[in-house]
Amino acid sequence: MAVKETIDFDLDLIDRLIADEEATLEPKHRASIEYRTVAERSVTGGVASSWQASPPHAIFIDRGEGSHIWDLDGNEYVDYHLGYGAMVIGHAHAKVVEAIEKRARLGTHFAQPTAQLHEIGENVAERFGLPLWRFCNSGTEATLEAVRLMRANTGRDLIVKIEGTYHGHHDSLMFSVAPDPALIGPREHPATVPQAMGIPQAFADLVRVVPFNDLAEAERAFTENEGRVAGMIVEPAMMNCGVVLPQPGYLQGLLDLCHRNGAYLAFDEVKTGCTIAWGGAVEAFGVRPDIVTLAKAFGGGVPCGAIGATEELFGPVLRGEHDIAGTFNGNPLTMAAARATLLEVLTPEAYERLDAIDRALKDGIRPIIDRYRLPAYVTGIGAKGSVTYAAREVREYRDTIGIDERITYLAWLMQQNRGVFKSPWSKQETWTLSIAHSDDDARRYVENFEAFAAAVSGT
Repeated sequence: MAVKETIDFDLDLIDRLIADEEATLEPKHRASIEYRTVAERSVTGGVASSWQASPPHAIFIDRGEGSHIWDLDGNEYVDYHLGYGAMVIGHAHAKVVEAIEKRARLGTHFAQPTAQLHEIGENVAERFGLPLWRFCNSGTEATLEAVRLMRANTGRDLIVKIEGTYHGHHDSLMFSVAPDPALIGPREHPATVPQAMGIPQAFADLVRVVPFNDLAEAERAFTENEGRVAGMIVEPAMMNCGVVLPQPGYLQGLLDLCHRNGAYLAFDEVKTGCTIAWGGAVEAFGVRPDIVTLAKAFGGGVPCGAIGATEELFGPVLRGEHDIAGTFNGNPLTMAAARATLLEVLTPEAYERLDAIDRALKDGIRPIIDRYRLPAYVTGIGAKGSVTYAAREVREYRDTIGIDERITYLAWLMQQNRGVFKSPWSKQETWTLSIAHSDDDARRYVENFEAFAAAVSGT
């Protein structure tokens, strides 16, 4: 929980520290910077994804092994990014490499099912408590199909989503992901703000946004749209504002609210599934929704996605009334990697290691926050954790609006300059752990954090 008596961040000091850290960082990445100019000749912006171009510059990776990665310049890092959480098993895990190599020699694509489907289906059905599954190629595809299933089964169009959450880059849900505070409107009626250009207003009219951790506001949305809501999609723990855990009773309350109104509840477990517990958020929080979507850690580092649901929800598919299709759905390489990941690597025992590293980080960081009187706190569960630079607990997106991004940018720069690779910076300092992380890896992070705390407190 947040400390009570804290310092005020000196933003002029932070600006000076940022300038020093940027000056140190750039010479370390000359090969990355030079290579990007080559890639820019034919690849838009010189990167494959816009998020890879985060300031101060794109960092191109050469290889990874276990919990460590190396960039084009040969710099070595402990990886706390892990491909946005896809690599919870660590890089180049021997069992996954073996599975992919073996499968590749037998053929890499048929657009036909292969005989590993049942093993993976049975495993995720046991983990998440939902009987039927389909496979796809990304979290975006999984959440898109979840929305369609809820609409197909209800004949309704409206979807309720949480302000400040990301559910993929399709038009049905790419709203109010990190909306401009000047555009968000009142808390009881948040504006549905498109996250990108080119999304028609017609899609916005089909989405109702509500704050996280507030059952009363969710109920208001259903009441004001009686008979129109097909379902609600929620990250059971918010992962786009650091790690924001659900308040007791919140998730069960959402499930009950949806069912009272003839609607469905979908958990977007693209980030929490297979990372925060063996059974993801369903196990961690004890609530089983109507739909679970998976990606990232599920596939051990290859493009993957999955949708699990009740027999009722999959009814239109079983009856041939609705298709969930895709040329690469169930691709044999993805299935081979997923089978090895789920059945051989991310066993229940693996989560004991993730919990141990999680404790080591939190137990190391909390005393530093207290000692330097930082307006911050640390939270985490399983492989996911964050330091949030606020004196009070963040429970929803609007609680983060006052956090100055320069603070977390400096924290990112200082970790990066000292051998810890993090995901592109934002208002929240977040990490993902792997089963390959060692006690020394955790110690490096904690020592770097203390260097940051000492610097910003002027000691």
